[in-house]
Formats: sequence, C-alpha cells, structure tokens
Amino acid sequence: MIRFFDLIISITGIIFLSPVFIPVCILLVLTGEHKVFYKQIRIGKNGQPFHLLKFATMLEDSPNLPGGDITSGNDPRVLPFGKFLRKSKINELPQLVNILKGDMSLVGPRPLTPKNFSYYDNQSKNIIKKLKPGLTGIGSIIFRDEESILQNSPKSFIDCYKEDISPYKGELERWFNEKQSVFMYFTLIFLTMNSVLFPSSELVWKIYKDLPSPRNDLFNL
Repeated sequence: MIRFFDLIISITGIIFLSPVFIPVCILLVLTGEHKVFYKQIRIGKNGQPFHLLKFATMLEDSPNLPGGDITSGNDPRVLPFGKFLRKSKINELPQLVNILKGDMSLVGPRPLTPKNFSYYDNQSKNIIKKLKPGLTGIGSIIFRDEESILQNSPKSFIDCYKEDISPYKGELERWFNEKQSVFMYFTLIFLTMNSVLFPSSELVWKIYKDLPSPRNDLFNL
C-alpha cells in the first residue's frame, strides 16, 4: 500500500514541481561549480547502498574537506545559491526520482552515508536497515535544524553527531518502526510541510506525545 502512495506522489510531484526544477537547474548551471545534481552513496533497505540524488549545493570535493559527511550551519563548503536550496529543502526534491525507482519511500529514516551509519548503536542499525529510507520522517522533522545544533555545540561536529545526535535519532527511528502505519505516513508528510512553513512549530510534539524525550539541552546547544 505504501509503495502505491509513493509512486502516485512521486510521479505527481515530479510533474507539478517541474516549473521549480527547471529554473533551479538553469541557476545551478550558471552559478557555483556549474553542476546541477549531486550523487552520494547512502545506505538503503537491508543495508544495500544506492546513489542518493540531490541538487548540488556544496563544493564538489566537500566530502574530502574539513567536516566530511557532516554539514553544519554556516558551513563554508556550501555555495551561495546552495544556502537557499538547503534552507528551503528544495535541494532534497530530486529524491523523488529515488522514490520512483524504489530506492526510497516518501517517509522513513533519512538515508545515511556509510560513515554516519557507523556512528549508530547496533540496535538502531538493525532497525534502520529493516526500513526503506525516506525523503522525510520523524528524525527529519525533529532535527529540521540539525546544522544549527552542530554549529552551536562546544564539541567538534563529529563528536556532537556521534554523542548527541545519532543516539537520539536512533531512538526516534526505533519509535517509528514500532508505530508506523498508513495514517502516520500521511501525518508525517503533513508535519514536514508544517515544519518547512513554520520552522519553530512544536506541532509534532503535540500530536505524538509518546515520542522519546531528548536530552534536556540537545535543542538548546
């Protein structure tokens, strides 16, 4: 059933968002490094790797520059137009093609790079590998401003991700695995749109009162 909705929504999205895709492609060709798309290996269902597709927002050699696979707020590797694409989440829209191909679902855990996946505990890894990764999900909604958390942490980006972010994301994905349903699929899509339009909204906490509690200072870094 979820695959049916994924197909309908991804096909409809690609068609109706083409007026957005076309000017973005033109602007990317004319600016930055003149590259439109960025492909990166991510971990998919059953641990199978696949190429995640995004609009190019960073320097092409970014994974080999300081910061690696982790992007923080005000990251110098992000191109000027890329900042807008990332803030608006437009950079993620090419993943509708990944959804159409079956690499991803619309809703699920965010697909991780092999390096970031290695930071999770074994229980969380096993749960994440069971699920098809998603364009959005409970982790994406809760950590909609993850780059600012990394930027404001007194720790290094890698230590902050390993010690603060990945443990709580793992809890959220374990919660999602236990609660997932068609109703939740559409609720999380709605909450994603709400968080893009109203970034400071706390609606997710009001709807899902049984979410795992974060460490007290995690979102006040």
